[in-house]
Amino acid sequence: MLKSVTGGSFIIEEVDYASVVTPDHLTDEQRMIADTTRDFVEGEVTPHDEQLEKLDYELTVDLIRKAGDLGLLGADVPEMYDGLELDKVSSTLINERLAKASSFALSVGAHVGIGTLPIVYFGTEEQKKRYLPDLASGRRIAAYCLTEPSSGSDAQGAKANAVLSEDKTYYSLSGTKQFITNAAFADLFIVYAKVDGEKFSTFIVERTMDGVSIGPEEKKMGIKGSSTCPLILEDVKVPVENLLWEEGKGHLIAFNILNIGRFKLAAGSVGAAKETIELSADYANERTQFGRPISSFPLVGKKLAEMNIKTYLLESIVYRTAGLMDEAMKDIDFSKPDAGVVSAKAIAEYALECSINKVFSSETLDSIADEGVQIHGGYGYIQEYKVERIYRDSRINRIFEGTNEINRLLIPGTLIKRAMKGQLPLMEKAQALQSELLSMVPGRTFEGTLEQEAHLIEMAKKMFLMVGGQAVQKYQLELEKEQEILSHLADMMIQVYAVESAYARTKQLIDQKGEDKAANAIAMTEIAVHEAFDTIEQLAKESLASMESGDSLRTQLSVLKKLGRRTPINLTSRKRQIAEKVAYSSKYVV
Repeated sequence: MLKSVTGGSFIIEEVDYASVVTPDHLTDEQRMIADTTRDFVEGEVTPHDEQLEKLDYELTVDLIRKAGDLGLLGADVPEMYDGLELDKVSSTLINERLAKASSFALSVGAHVGIGTLPIVYFGTEEQKKRYLPDLASGRRIAAYCLTEPSSGSDAQGAKANAVLSEDKTYYSLSGTKQFITNAAFADLFIVYAKVDGEKFSTFIVERTMDGVSIGPEEKKMGIKGSSTCPLILEDVKVPVENLLWEEGKGHLIAFNILNIGRFKLAAGSVGAAKETIELSADYANERTQFGRPISSFPLVGKKLAEMNIKTYLLESIVYRTAGLMDEAMKDIDFSKPDAGVVSAKAIAEYALECSINKVFSSETLDSIADEGVQIHGGYGYIQEYKVERIYRDSRINRIFEGTNEINRLLIPGTLIKRAMKGQLPLMEKAQALQSELLSMVPGRTFEGTLEQEAHLIEMAKKMFLMVGGQAVQKYQLELEKEQEILSHLADMMIQVYAVESAYARTKQLIDQKGEDKAANAIAMTEIAVHEAFDTIEQLAKESLASMESGDSLRTQLSVLKKLGRRTPINLTSRKRQIAEKVAYSSKYVV
């Protein structure tokens, strides 16, 4: 059984690798769900790929309903409301497998995630009974309406307004929401508005209500097969029964649902990354130059290897986070009136990890898609080759669900807030580290597999504590203004979470299969840890240099150097080993 883990604690504590959830130990039921999703995509969606990319609303809706017939829309919906109530690992497998469906995956994702989950977690019993069965089957399709023309990341700066009628039977909603996925054909809209211009609240708005209209389709760079339109509300009379949770609680719903959305985005990125590797390896094996396939050239092989390593890290953090969320939400009784409060607390526990998933996944997929185009050469720029679409489609992920800049501020910000509330002993650990750093860090030799890598992860955490402790001490309440330092702290945490997730997964594979059969995973982990350590050390140097100068800076850098002692490894030979396996398999390999 998974041990309950405090959100954010990974950066200051040693993690029990055996307790980390990985995608390598799936149940038969989970494998069946993954296979069902794959078969649906390959059998029902892919044959209509070109038509879907031309924005065929009727076909999209028809396929969404077919997905509902298979149960793929009800994974997160409780059984009592005709859903499957699956664990988060299972719903993650669905999201990952759907990614091959390109824009259609986004249409489904917006419906089952940010569109449906507000009602699952925060709806009244009557709202759940009324809407969830239809949403789980696809009889109704949902959309999420938060962004406005003048408010994006500053969601609470929204101008949409709601006024309660004199007889207190309905709210009159007015305002415009922008960039609404599924808007052209959605039946339900989760709409955020301020009651009396002050209390940020959430409403379930039906398409058939008077005053609801949809603006024209946006002409987008990518995700062309998904609908993106404005939602216009003109004195829409929304019954008080359609207020979600309570007046003034909209920010709690929005932020927690966005956390889930960030996590689901990461799951989809895993699927897209794997497809890009497969397309790129296939092309590199078939494309010959100078009398041999380009996959045999070291620089092309290096790209394939690095794409594979990044995907291994991404997949590892996504399933680790799924396991954490499963544990946090396993005891929620959705039939009870306090389900909203309990859900909000459970989701918020791993808000930091969800932000890490979002930033790491979106930037990892962008990098992989970019290299995929490069491997294809000129053909990668031609629409006939799917890697061109993957490249365009991936770019939105760094903007969706809160920009990466906002999420980078949230990661250390959330950690520090938890520490100030006494939920994490962050400052105590940082202070204890001060005395330890004054003494010499003795040199060590490492002989066992991944022994040095485990040590480097530990040292990376100390680097974070060193820099983070210094930043809090120097700036105190003004730290939120030092966005460059906060961003560096976020990137240090992201790197630690990624490589520690891979390390834990590889250790489990060694225990399960032995070192010989886990050789590829071992090589990927070694490379990832050493490269991440370089990044973390550089971020620490830059942060210290922005806070200190003169003798004080020289002292800090001397301490940092002690923490950074290590023996370099041969990255080239390991990457060639991985590249050979990827080229031979023509797909992502563990």
